Amino acid sequence: MEGVSSFLDTLAAEVTTETYRPLPLRRVNIPKAGKLGETRPLGIPALRDRVLMSAAKLVLEPVFEADFSPVSFGFRPKRSAHDALEVIRKSANSGAHWVLDADIKSCFDEIDHEALMALVERRVSDRAMLKLLRSWLRAGIIEGGVYSDIESGTPQGSPISPLLCNIALTVLDEELAKAKRQTGTVVRYADDWVVLCPTRERAETARSVAEAALATLGLRLHPEKTRIVNLTRGAEGFDFLGFHHHMVEAWQWPGRHYLYKWPSNRAMASIKAKVREMTDRRYGGMSLDAVVDRLNPVLRGWSGYFRHGNSLRKFSAIDQYVNERMAILASNKHGLPGRNWATRFTYGWLSNLGIYRLSGTVSYWAAHAPQ
Repeated sequence: MEGVSSFLDTLAAEVTTETYRPLPLRRVNIPKAGKLGETRPLGIPALRDRVLMSAAKLVLEPVFEADFSPVSFGFRPKRSAHDALEVIRKSANSGAHWVLDADIKSCFDEIDHEALMALVERRVSDRAMLKLLRSWLRAGIIEGGVYSDIESGTPQGSPISPLLCNIALTVLDEELAKAKRQTGTVVRYADDWVVLCPTRERAETARSVAEAALATLGLRLHPEKTRIVNLTRGAEGFDFLGFHHHMVEAWQWPGRHYLYKWPSNRAMASIKAKVREMTDRRYGGMSLDAVVDRLNPVLRGWSGYFRHGNSLRKFSAIDQYVNERMAILASNKHGLPGRNWATRFTYGWLSNLGIYRLSGTVSYWAAHAPQ
């Protein structure tokens, strides 16, 4: 505890005497979930900088929360991805069948520093706090031992970046709110967002408004990933927050379509990749019980998120895939020829191992309520 106290006292003294200087962030590229070969750059701050950023976030967040738009759901207290998804479901089921499925190109990397700080200064006048924020934005990056300046952006990986991103994108929220009668319902989760509109023309207007708003921040829509989707009678669908959204004809009410959602192809690829890695043949020397103990928290966490949807078929597919992977591992472990599906490695065998089963965990009312 003395080491922690001394560390905090030293850090506080540096801030008080204005001698604190942040260290450059360490650049780490992590794989994008479900996108083979693609990576996402993270900027990892030093421990001392993370501590101070977290403290600043605790102070700043309540100040900006008072002004944040209700259309914003990401990285905000008492608001979740499922809250955002429910707004989408209700809007689509109320007739908003044209969707601007938008993607901001390199949002965290390209936010203009001066535009961002101007937005911060609308609510914060404390000189010391503003100086801290500027120092973090300009801290620089070290990658492969080489230092580079940061001229724009707020790197993903720092505790305060999600808040700064939300502050910047209030411009987008405000401009779309002003044009709501000409556009539609906005749902934003950090830099992922959609606008649900009753007509294609209004979706086109939403795109124009968004382009103009983002330009003031030094940002732009990704031309290849931004599109207008027609949900009418299941014509098209879109992916958002891990789910694929599609209008489906309700068997109870023929001719009537409602928005359903289930895990996207990318989400399915991501969980399968994790299962495949955790059941690789190199774990053949580990007991099957130990493999199950490692696998169950992953399956439970994934299903806990996706159970709030029409995910029954996808869950069954994952259960089958887990069965297959565990059977292959057991075959390799015991030197058995073939996979003996029918006689040895059944669902009963898998259940006896205590594997977590996704089937039967879907939340019925969240999946089937029409409104």
